[in-house]
Amino acid sequence: MITHAITAGQLTEFAADVRAGLTKPVQKELPSKYLYDRIGSTLFEVISELPEYGLTRADERLLRRHAREIAARVPRPVSVAELGSGSGKKTRWILEALSGPQRTFYYPIEISPAALAEVERELGRMDSISIVGLEREYLDGLLEAAARRQPGGHLMVLFLGSTIGNFDRPQGLEFLRQVRQLLLPGDSLLLGTDLEKPVPQLLDAYDDPLGVTAAFNLNLLARVNRELDAGFNLRRFAHSARFNPEARSVEMHLRSIERQSVDIPRAEIQIEIAKDETIWTESSHKYAPDEVDAMAGQSGFCCDAQWIDREWPFAESLLIAE
Repeated sequence: MITHAITAGQLTEFAADVRAGLTKPVQKELPSKYLYDRIGSTLFEVISELPEYGLTRADERLLRRHAREIAARVPRPVSVAELGSGSGKKTRWILEALSGPQRTFYYPIEISPAALAEVERELGRMDSISIVGLEREYLDGLLEAAARRQPGGHLMVLFLGSTIGNFDRPQGLEFLRQVRQLLLPGDSLLLGTDLEKPVPQLLDAYDDPLGVTAAFNLNLLARVNRELDAGFNLRRFAHSARFNPEARSVEMHLRSIERQSVDIPRAEIQIEIAKDETIWTESSHKYAPDEVDAMAGQSGFCCDAQWIDREWPFAESLLIAE
């Protein structure tokens, strides 16, 4: 139920997105990017250490083992722009492999100032690396990083983890096309993708027995309370992870355990939530290795090389802008 007819332009971006997502007629949603405030980012760091969640460790193993091989395929001088850097911890392997007598400029792109502060703490003392944090959305930040490239220099974009999996497949392909439009021929994109694996293994990864992922998900409602003066009672919601076979994705939801009404004053809405109705907070799409090559070709890249972790099926693919 919308209590005031105001435009999204009169709201903060967060309030506007919350308003739009929670008033959708069929499935209420909250954008996954808002999971990563200071508390959410800290909780995700814990998730990445859980035995059930092998994705981050697979990502790090590939970067650690193959960083020099990856760097050898990248022309110099090079600037590095990372979309959604997080703390930057796993990026160290790539930056060390790229470092040389010339300074390498590293542009972590994050909407979270807390994450950018973590990058500075994690990587700020690296020799020959200059860090320029960009508190921007992905494409806005990449546009700025591209504008700062060294004359005649190469731009390498990192999109690690499996953040591309937060988009559905058509959206992911469109996003790669938009990235390509900001690059020059010969620039590169190192893309992380989580690969298909047994459904029980996936569900354990997104609904761990310690309840850390549940706390991470519920923190999104707590953030709406903190920043938009909402009245969500977190005890009235339960974390839910489910596999969508058609989309080949794991979905995270917050399920209402009873019928309730919630005011969100700074978004100028009041919502009604039925018992067992959910708020969809994140999707994580899983891929087959050859899908990456197909996506590259359809978005203006070619897949130059691919490395796969077998312990937790995960791929790093080096795409070259054509």
